[in-house]
Amino acid sequence: MKPSISRRALVASAAALALGPGLFPGLLRPARADNATAGVTDTTIRIGQSAVFSGPAKDFGIDYRAGIKLYFDRVNKAGGVNGRKIELVTYDDAYDPAKTAVNTAKLIDEDKVFALTGYVATGNLAAAMPLAEKAGVPMFAPLVGTTSFRTKVNRYLFHVRAGYDLELRKIISHLSTIGIQSIAVVYQDSAFGKSNLATCEELAADYKVKVVKTFPLAIAAEDAKQVVSGLADAKPGAVVMIMAGRMVEVFMRDYRASAVGSPLYTLSVGITDAAGSAKRLDGKLAGLVTASIVPPPQAQRVPIVADYQRDRAEFGEKIDSYTALEGYIVARVMVEGLRRAGRSLTRDGFIAGLESIGSTRFGDFPIEYSAKNHNGSNFVDLEMYTRDGQLRR
Repeated sequence: MKPSISRRALVASAAALALGPGLFPGLLRPARADNATAGVTDTTIRIGQSAVFSGPAKDFGIDYRAGIKLYFDRVNKAGGVNGRKIELVTYDDAYDPAKTAVNTAKLIDEDKVFALTGYVATGNLAAAMPLAEKAGVPMFAPLVGTTSFRTKVNRYLFHVRAGYDLELRKIISHLSTIGIQSIAVVYQDSAFGKSNLATCEELAADYKVKVVKTFPLAIAAEDAKQVVSGLADAKPGAVVMIMAGRMVEVFMRDYRASAVGSPLYTLSVGITDAAGSAKRLDGKLAGLVTASIVPPPQAQRVPIVADYQRDRAEFGEKIDSYTALEGYIVARVMVEGLRRAGRSLTRDGFIAGLESIGSTRFGDFPIEYSAKNHNGSNFVDLEMYTRDGQLRR
């Protein structure tokens, strides 16, 4: 049996990630799990998750886990997958990629998980993937839509949500259609923000929409007055936000207090706690247009949403959000891959099971996988927030 990932290797891994994911590849040497059935017993399948459960972005991890666990609870109550119940092991990484690397090593080496799921954020996924790949552990459905993870098929990485490139294309094509010819972009000063800014600029060029100005904003920013002042000078036809979590509220608070009147657009990860955001912004959330990558969680005309709301009622789950619904869908698709792998469950069998899904619908939600496509869904819609945090098409 190969040794576990050492603390020294983890520190080196974090240093390499901080300097750039392509540097010092020799430092990323996690141990390959003992065999293809690690995390599998006669009665259980152990799945691991590292995500943000504390700090300004905690709503993403908390809601995502709630939705994933809700469907796992449904499956476990019915007897599990091919006779095995699913155990979800979770750790908080507080949105810190270095902590994500430590948690991932622990999940692989100590908890001996079969697969990983429910990771959150671009930089955190970048920290985890070298460890997962080296150990041969599948990474399923991170809450990440960054294009760089999707351009080539990675055997161990499967997405469910549509990519941010599809969200940005939906936004920019809409702006072009309604005659808006210039935009400014306010982006999170992180790997997530910078990589998707580049995608946004490329798409804007395709649609002949001019990017007149771009503004970085720190994740922990307490105010955005300087950015808002710059927007007043730039006079864009619309403002596209590439940000996630409470920093969106910080920006919107200062933006709505200014005389700048350009319409606002955000990615699906911009607002998670819509009701809370609406209350904290005193109704000033109204008018924000967002890309959505799952149906509205109240739209029970959609079968997957009806199932989600039924299970929320049965299992007493109080969290109800787009992110929770996304987690529920993620778990349902993951379970189908496990089911298709059969009773003699292996990681290779799970990967083959997912790839065998082809083009299908889960409760009318579209998913497509094959050996050449691990990207999952291409569902994207645009909706607008009301004063109280509801969404309207």
